Amino acid sequence: MARETRLDQKTVRKYLTAPRPATPPRRSPNRRPKARLIDKSAPLVDSMLRAELLMKAAVIHGRLTAEYGFTGNYQRVKLYVQEARPHIAEKLGITPTELAGMHRRFEVIPGAQAQVDWGDKGKILAHMGIPKVYSFHMTLSYSRDPFCCLTTSQDLQTLRSSTATARVRPLRWGANDGRLRPHEDRRPPRHIAPGEAVPLHPEAVGFAGQYDFDIDVLAAYRPTGKGRVKRRVLIVRDHVLTGRSFSSVEEMDAAFTTWAPQRRAQAHRTHQQIIGERAARDHVALKPLPETPYLVAERHLRPVGKDCLVAFGGNLYSVPARRVRPRQLVEIRATKSQVMLHSAIAHTDGETLLATTRGRSAGGPRRRRDPLGRPAHRPGTPHHHRRGPATTSP
Repeated sequence: MARETRLDQKTVRKYLTAPRPATPPRRSPNRRPKARLIDKSAPLVDSMLRAELLMKAAVIHGRLTAEYGFTGNYQRVKLYVQEARPHIAEKLGITPTELAGMHRRFEVIPGAQAQVDWGDKGKILAHMGIPKVYSFHMTLSYSRDPFCCLTTSQDLQTLRSSTATARVRPLRWGANDGRLRPHEDRRPPRHIAPGEAVPLHPEAVGFAGQYDFDIDVLAAYRPTGKGRVKRRVLIVRDHVLTGRSFSSVEEMDAAFTTWAPQRRAQAHRTHQQIIGERAARDHVALKPLPETPYLVAERHLRPVGKDCLVAFGGNLYSVPARRVRPRQLVEIRATKSQVMLHSAIAHTDGETLLATTRGRSAGGPRRRRDPLGRPAHRPGTPHHHRRGPATTSP
């Protein structure tokens, strides 16, 4: 009887064992159900859900409390949102699949795609005078073969050099015969409509052309599009860096290099295969590296002064006087270790390189960073010195 009436067994037993026929309790006609606080704010909640169907109940509760003086608790708001969301979705014509935020899973063939992402390691080397440390990650999508290197910057030059390092590191990869899905590489502005071409940085285009791959820019706020590498950021943080102290970026790189073989010897939970064995098929599908590596450098245009010096980064660099003229623009290609100055007009032998300076100092007081053989840059140029020493004689 309890199962058929959907009542508790104790309730059924109470009325069966009563000495006289019992009548079920009746609610007094004057008694009405108590009004809930959320009922007064129900129209506001419905309007918020119509504007953004997937708005969280915590956000709705916070706005009701801050803007409309709502005094109810969060639990009541959550229960009401659970009841109201399906009805509003039905009125708006949204299917349950769209409501749940489902997405289509994708799979790739060996060597077809790599994903790139950055990780913020915070002030792990603050005691060594390094304010912040970042981790650069690249993962082959087919095998989940990981690569990681630690940096102190996220600028374009660091991004290209880190990507190039991933391609030339021993036992790593050659040029990708497919696509590189970067971490919102030069993230497109929000005003670019879906389906339109995303403008890429010229350095990114040149870099991709040198290593023969296509850049597939991921849309902003779409983490599921590069979940393979995003998961790798957390794994490296937990298994390599957590609970350890380091004194340099090189030590952090060495820690990852030591841990990487252990990771490749494990079976991945998704494809249930050994990562190293699956990575072998990835590596076979990749092209060999080009003979000429891509020069990762900052490129700037600077004018030449009358003293045959070019100002860049708080320093002065010398160029040959016979190959330039005052106010002529020269191209500066600055790497981590050297600065090269090129002319826009090729020499008679077709060479555009004007000068090369080994070493690069940070900005500060202006210093003259002249290459070797600086006097040879200005043969025959006049010296603007005084004709003779000053004297006090009449």
